[in-house]
Amino acid sequence: MRVFICEYVTSGGLRDKPLPEAALAEGRLVRDALVMDAEELPGISTVLAYDDRLPPPNRSAVPVRKGEDPWITWSGLAQECDVVWPIAPEAGGQHSRMVRLMREANARIIASASDTVTLLNSRLKTAKRLAEYGIPHVPTYPIDALPRGLDGDLVTRPDDGSGWASARAWPNRAALPRGAGLVVQPYVHGTFASLGVLAREDGVTLLAVHRLNISHLVGVFGFEGVTVGAIPDEDGRLAALARDVVAAFPGLSGLLGIDVILTPQGAVVTEVHPRVTPAYAGLHASLGVNPLAFVPELIREGKPPAVPHLPRTVPVEVKLR
Repeated sequence: MRVFICEYVTSGGLRDKPLPEAALAEGRLVRDALVMDAEELPGISTVLAYDDRLPPPNRSAVPVRKGEDPWITWSGLAQECDVVWPIAPEAGGQHSRMVRLMREANARIIASASDTVTLLNSRLKTAKRLAEYGIPHVPTYPIDALPRGLDGDLVTRPDDGSGWASARAWPNRAALPRGAGLVVQPYVHGTFASLGVLAREDGVTLLAVHRLNISHLVGVFGFEGVTVGAIPDEDGRLAALARDVVAAFPGLSGLLGIDVILTPQGAVVTEVHPRVTPAYAGLHASLGVNPLAFVPELIREGKPPAVPHLPRTVPVEVKLR
C-alpha cells in the first residue's frame, strides 16, 4: 500500500514564497514522525513531495521546483497512490482546499470532512457551535461587536486560522487595536493543554493529554513546543470532553488536536484542529504504541483492531525553538 503524506510547507506549498522558520520546523516534525510510524506497519510504503530548497527526505521524493504549481504535483501523486494524508495550516483555508483536492483525486483519504474543516477555520463559528452543544469554551466576539461588560485582560486573535502565533494580550478594552478579521476573547488563566484524539466510526479515543509550552512576553504569545502525554486524565473528564467535541462537529475523523485551558473550574476549549498537530512527533514514544496501527485507512481491509486499554503516557518533550 502506497501512502502519499502531503505536509503543506515541506511539500512545496510555499515554493515561491519565503519559508517561515516556525512553520517549517512544525512541518518537518509532523512529516518525519508520520513517515516513520507508517513505514513501521506491514505492507506500507510512503510517497513524498518536497520543496526543492530543502534536502530531499528520501531518494524517491518528488521535487517541487520554482515556478511549478504544487497543487498539480500533489494531485498527480494522489492519483498514483492508494491512500492520501493531507496536512496543512487552517489559515487561508489551505487545509480545506487540500482536503477537497485530495478527495477528488483519491477515494481513500485520511482527513475530516471538507465542510467541517471549513467551519473550524473560523474561531467565531467554532465558538458558536460549541455554545450550541453546551461545551465549555472561551467566549469569542468580533472586535467590532463586543458585549457590554467585557473588559479586563483580553486577547485578540485572527478569526481565520489557528495557533498562538498571532495572538496578542491587552490590559483592557480601551487598549484594543482596530482591525478587520480580529476576534476578542477574555484572557483565561490556567494551564494550556491539548487533547490528542483518535476519531473513528466506532468511537472516540483520548490518546494523550499534552501540555502546550506557550510563552507570553509583553503581550505577545509564542508557541515553544509541547510536552506530550504530560497530563493524566485520572477522572475521565477530558476523555468525555473529547467525545462531546467530536459529536459537536460531525465529520471529524482521524488524528485530531483539541486545545483547552485547564482551570480550577474545569477545561474550556479554545480551538479544534481537524488534523495532526506537532504533538504527534512525540506520541509514539509517549504511548509506547504506534498510533497509526489503529487508523482504518492504513489497514488493507479497513478494519483496524479495537483500540486497547492504552498504557499510562510518559512525558516526552517536543521542542520547536
